[in-house]
Amino acid sequence: MNRTMKRWTLNETGRQNLKLTEAEIPQPGQNEVLVRVNAVALNYRDKVIIEGGMGNGMPMPFTPGSDMAGVVEAVGPGVTRFRPGERVISSFNADWIDGKLENNAANPHYNTLGYAIQGVLAEYVVMREAWLVAAPRTLNDAQASTLVCAGLTAWFALVERGHLHAGETVLVQGTGGVAIFVLQIAKAMGAEVFITSSSDDKLAAAVALGADHGINRNKEDWVDAVYRLTHQRGIDHVVDTVGGRNFADSVRAVASHGRISLIGMMDTHDTSAPGGLLLLKSPTVQGIGVGHRRALEDLVRAVDTIALKPVIDKSFRFDELPEALNYLDKGAFGKIVIQIN
Repeated sequence: MNRTMKRWTLNETGRQNLKLTEAEIPQPGQNEVLVRVNAVALNYRDKVIIEGGMGNGMPMPFTPGSDMAGVVEAVGPGVTRFRPGERVISSFNADWIDGKLENNAANPHYNTLGYAIQGVLAEYVVMREAWLVAAPRTLNDAQASTLVCAGLTAWFALVERGHLHAGETVLVQGTGGVAIFVLQIAKAMGAEVFITSSSDDKLAAAVALGADHGINRNKEDWVDAVYRLTHQRGIDHVVDTVGGRNFADSVRAVASHGRISLIGMMDTHDTSAPGGLLLLKSPTVQGIGVGHRRALEDLVRAVDTIALKPVIDKSFRFDELPEALNYLDKGAFGKIVIQIN
């Protein structure tokens, strides 16, 4: 094995400051694992962090990226969960294993890979064994990397927290990584799925994947379309990937005693909605910060059982990260993946 590796680093925020640098391959310590990274899935969050839109909580020099799939190269003393040669994926919320996330009410921490903790856009990474999950048997590394954030977010919203049942209705906004996973998981659970987009082509692709109803939000008010298609009943589970001012429309669309999952917050305005509708409909509103390791393990088992195949819009080489970020700006259908090894 070479003594050095390549990794993407920032010394200060700004996409123009991304550099592909060389460093020594780290060695695993107590309870740590060295992973040869084969694929990294990009998220909208990565773009925001790189550009400085999430504050300055990153250790500099900083390597971005949170969603990795690879192979265990070596293990340190005390490691019991993995052996060299086994395929693994990262766990987004580092030390959140199960149950409720212990946090500070006044100043909640964001102890995640690719932000407070060094990220995975590198040929090799060292992680605590608790931060890894066995990769699904039925997916290759590019596909497996997409489960870490987007896949788990959809699973946590619909299944872990949402308790989705067959026959319920689900609406998701857009056709990005989380949205397409919502579509796939909801259909696998027997739900009726509604999806919105400004592109007829993307709506057609979503319907081909199993969506029951596609709504072009540029051609009609999407909430009015929901009323028409549900005979005024509304949606049992609205997955709101926009937040901000869009939340008011999610409250308009949700059924009585339904559920709204807030994900992503692409609209940075304050989230608000008419109080009267909230009182009359009494929906459950849940913010989804991805999820814990146990739920990711559940998702992996489900993926292997139902043969779910993540949708990858486009793959890029390791040295093409800037081009991949430019493509992300345009709005992918599904996921964008960086192939490393």
